[in-house]
Amino acid sequence: MKKPAAEIAIDEGLVRGLLGVQVPELASHPLRKVGEGWDNEIWRVGDELALRLPRRQAGVALIAHEQCWLPVLAPRLPLPVPVPLVVGRPTSAYPWPWSVVPWLPGRPLGARPGTGAMAAALGAFLRALHQPAPVEAPANPFRGGPLSARAARLATALEALAGKLPGATLDALRTRCAQLMTGPPRPGPALWLHGDPHPLNLVVEGDALVGVIDFGDLTAGDPASDLAVAWMAFEPEARATFREARGPVDDETWARARGWALAIGASLLARSDDAPELEAVARATLRRALDGS
Repeated sequence: MKKPAAEIAIDEGLVRGLLGVQVPELASHPLRKVGEGWDNEIWRVGDELALRLPRRQAGVALIAHEQCWLPVLAPRLPLPVPVPLVVGRPTSAYPWPWSVVPWLPGRPLGARPGTGAMAAALGAFLRALHQPAPVEAPANPFRGGPLSARAARLATALEALAGKLPGATLDALRTRCAQLMTGPPRPGPALWLHGDPHPLNLVVEGDALVGVIDFGDLTAGDPASDLAVAWMAFEPEARATFREARGPVDDETWARARGWALAIGASLLARSDDAPELEAVARATLRRALDGS
């Protein structure tokens, strides 16, 4: 499967036009497209800024979540995050909201294993973020709920992996997912969650984690879905460092997090036909979550 097609054509003329009308002091800055996900495009604006704008309707609510909540959450977080500096309005040329955000220097972690220093920093970051959330926190049907709610989605992904994984690996994945999906739901209040802290949203320089980006899936619920990053980003030693830094994480939550890692890894691999970096992350995630505790 490939990522969804864009629902609106975004080019340099459109981006420069939006800036010219609403942020004229930035309209003459050099512009270049630097990224495109399922829902949004990222354009570099000069050396220190970026413009983040939806490429399809599904991304509109995600931009709104960032614009509303990142200014509230950022002051308590120990790493830089892309707090919107400008909230762009829809125009006749572009129908959706958009944001100008700080450009965080570095590069995505990707499929290579994170260091112990990165694990400690990410654990501390999530510990600061994972605090009780208000009732008006954004809802997200794909993160933060019971793992069993992903059963149908997981079954579809596993069917799509028949030609991508060896039969024995696929059988092991099915068995392990079935085991981990039967645990009890998490008791207690809903906590703030990043929603999608996978390794392409972790910005690193050298051995250090220097920022966390893409808060469009921000939500509240069970932190296990965020803690899946332990298998998405780290090998066993660093994973233990991450768990200690994030602590306290009980064994039931850790088991649910491993189940989330398997479910997310399977879903990413099934949807990565045109995204080799995402495929590499997915394969590393499945390997670690099948092999590691």
